[in-house]
Amino acid sequence: MTVHQLNELLLIGSLVLLVAVVAVRVSSRSGLPSLLLYLGIGVAMGQDGIGNITFDNAELTQVIGYAALVVILAEGGLGTQWKEIRPALPAASVLATAGVAVSVGITAATAHYLIGLEWRQALLIGAVVSSTDAAAVFSVLRKVPLPKRVTGTLEAESGFNDAPVVILVVAFSTTGPVDSWYVLVGTIALELAIGAAIGLAVGFGGAYALKRVALPASGLYPIAVMAIAVAAYAAGALAHGSGFLAVYLASMVLGNAGLPHQPANRGFAEGLGWIAQIGMFVLLGLLVTPHELLGDFWPAVLIGLALTAVARPVSVFLSLAPFRLPWQEQALMSWAGLRGAVPIILATIPMVSGIEGSEKVFNIVFVLVVVYTLVQGPTLPWLAKALRLGDGSAATDLGVESAPLERLRGHLLSLSIPERSRMHGVEVAELRLPPGAAVTLVVRDGRSFVPSPATVLRRGDDLLVVATDPVRDATEQRLRAVGHGGKLAGWLGTGGG
Repeated sequence: MTVHQLNELLLIGSLVLLVAVVAVRVSSRSGLPSLLLYLGIGVAMGQDGIGNITFDNAELTQVIGYAALVVILAEGGLGTQWKEIRPALPAASVLATAGVAVSVGITAATAHYLIGLEWRQALLIGAVVSSTDAAAVFSVLRKVPLPKRVTGTLEAESGFNDAPVVILVVAFSTTGPVDSWYVLVGTIALELAIGAAIGLAVGFGGAYALKRVALPASGLYPIAVMAIAVAAYAAGALAHGSGFLAVYLASMVLGNAGLPHQPANRGFAEGLGWIAQIGMFVLLGLLVTPHELLGDFWPAVLIGLALTAVARPVSVFLSLAPFRLPWQEQALMSWAGLRGAVPIILATIPMVSGIEGSEKVFNIVFVLVVVYTLVQGPTLPWLAKALRLGDGSAATDLGVESAPLERLRGHLLSLSIPERSRMHGVEVAELRLPPGAAVTLVVRDGRSFVPSPATVLRRGDDLLVVATDPVRDATEQRLRAVGHGGKLAGWLGTGGG
């Protein structure tokens, strides 16, 4: 490649990225997941489009898709709050394993008996579309505050179910006979156990190191966090475990460890996640050949109808029956099983393996994802409100940023009081911070001042809190507790006392 060709490639890439960023704004106003707009950009650039670019390298698409998925899972894990996801872990674990099995069985039976596909192709489609996409779900639910149990279950399920689904798709994509069901179950259990152990070990080890080693520049912390998350995936995959589960768990540990510059870490990961999604969806749009989709349109619609109206609800109600969740929550989770990047990426695995009919599987999955995202995406907020699951009274969590003061053996915590925080109206003395911590500066309406114990905090205030090393975690815990429960936090069971 010459320098001139490189410059042209950079120009085209930057223009595509700018168009995709504008598409984010359009999707936020329309209520549609942005993945559809990114796919549209790729389709428009590819065959049958205005760009007329011929691209059919499924292997390259799979490699780039895996790399993007690692970044997306890392970003999702860093943004997952442990206190919200912890009560939902048992339900999400069952939904991501037993629920996947039920969904695969019903969807595969539909593809075999109604569409007439061979069992291998039917099982491939059932496995591929059984993985949900958290990014697609929450891109349309971002304006609808939901109960923490619902969001926690959906987040955990989407983070966990990628691992068993990948194992199933790889098993069904082998050229020889497919292993017996008990062999598959044992393989899934072993790989999940290895991936979970490595992910937790890397996450806790990385958090321990980052909290005790002061890096020379704040910009190095986000890079270090992402490097640790990617290392967890690599270690899990090399150990023949689930690398996807490893990266998600490691990132979740890092995101809840109170690391220095935590908001910056999450912002950096979110930016990388957007770039990964944009690049991945544009590439998937390039890979598809639009005129070949027409023949697989109605089979995709029928399989998607069985998945959405039968397989997903049955898997949800059977998996969550032991947990006695309200039917409204189960109904929303049944409809919130959006498919996004993961199924389309997984559909490239049988193409790379050379499985007969793999192109048909890819086309069906592509159409299914697009059609049912158009149907489910805009209706999710309406359904949440119809089921009265919007939690408009919930207090907004505080974003606390920490910068280590190595020589002073202390930490400088900075935070802003959001609109719905219950810290509004609380006096500084009523924060009841632990000994060794104090509010040293308040910035209000562009004016900074040193507060007194009687200073009343208001919405929009920016606070600087200095805490010694031993009470740093307790200080942040107390600040978050007051933000959720007000001045009586701790006395009313809200924690942080």
